Amino acid sequence: MFSKFERMIAFRYLRSSRQEGFISVIAWFSFIGIALGVATLIIVMSVMNGFRQELLQRIIGMNGHIAINAIGRPFEDFDKALKTVQRVAGVVQVYPEIDRQAMLMFRAQARGVQVHGMRPDDLKKREFIRNNVIDGSLDQFGVFEHDGIKTETIAIGVSLASKTGISVGDRVSLMSPEGTSSAFGTLPRQKSFLVAAIFKAGVYQYDSAVVFMPLESAQSFFRLGAGITNLEVFVDNPDRVGHRSFQIQSALGPDFQLFDWQNSNNTLFQAVEVERNVMFIILTLIILIAAFNILSSLIMLVKDKTRDIAIMRTMGASQKSMMRIFFLTGSTLGLVGTVLGLTLGLTFALNIEHIRQALQSLTGTNLFNEEIYFLTQLPCKIDPFDVIVTVITALILTFLSTLYPSWRAARLDPVEALRQ
Repeated sequence: MFSKFERMIAFRYLRSSRQEGFISVIAWFSFIGIALGVATLIIVMSVMNGFRQELLQRIIGMNGHIAINAIGRPFEDFDKALKTVQRVAGVVQVYPEIDRQAMLMFRAQARGVQVHGMRPDDLKKREFIRNNVIDGSLDQFGVFEHDGIKTETIAIGVSLASKTGISVGDRVSLMSPEGTSSAFGTLPRQKSFLVAAIFKAGVYQYDSAVVFMPLESAQSFFRLGAGITNLEVFVDNPDRVGHRSFQIQSALGPDFQLFDWQNSNNTLFQAVEVERNVMFIILTLIILIAAFNILSSLIMLVKDKTRDIAIMRTMGASQKSMMRIFFLTGSTLGLVGTVLGLTLGLTFALNIEHIRQALQSLTGTNLFNEEIYFLTQLPCKIDPFDVIVTVITALILTFLSTLYPSWRAARLDPVEALRQ
């Protein structure tokens, strides 16, 4: 596409001389601007993708894909409904669950918690919980009886344990918001449990407020008899949860109400998606500004090289040759800047958590508060599609910015240029 002569002249114009020092400075700033714009865009988009993926995995890991509730009656026939749901195509697992609020008390401390009552075997099947137990064991989770003494154990989140000073083996009390009627009025219902395990889900709102309790104990504590509050359903493809919900609803009939993870967390994920799109548009402006710098530097270069262009034209260089020379000069800045930005962006994104830890050690400040961002570490997921879109956008903007100066150089009249 480019002849040896065109490449030689284009690369000669990229090297600064005393006469073109100012033009060269603008060109270098344009090069750095494109590199920083591409790198920043890749880093930010990777972090936004990481946020969405981590939130999705952890929210689904704790709550399941679909929750099934009975309408207007106690959910006591859950075994029949469970077997019906299991026969639906695409359903992987179904668990009965009790989901209620309570007050946890330990050594004069009280905190509101969300109690999830589950069968011990069902909780052990939840890989997200089983693989994140940091103290104790789920083997000790359940209801045990020895020498006529009944022991009921629970599992709590790591943030809840650290804030209250609870350790595995401690005995805590749970108080139900529904009291017990007596001759002295309504008294709060309270029961003690032994802490068998401490887990770390990685989402602050779960680690600080979730308590897992054996289903049998939860039924007794919340006075549900043989009933539950809902069934938790896991399907094969979380992104097609709407289709699976329709199939399950058709199988169960109108006596049940279904809530999937998309409906329950729709506002959160929409906010993340909107923020992601807005950040892409804003950061693309950095590349656009750098492209305008290339445009201005090439216009000044054409103006400065008017005599050179006229001489080359009189020696036989064509208009197309002139256009290719200045196009190659500007596009080289954009191409090399994009490659450098791509390298910097990928390197930074792959090591972003280590960089954050190093900056926190140097500054002594918390750069990623888990109470605000829900996650315990800075997530990052490099999406090849986003990287390709970023690179193509940068190249298109820089290539477009070279067209007008190149056209001006090609349209220059050599006779008029030499006369002036």
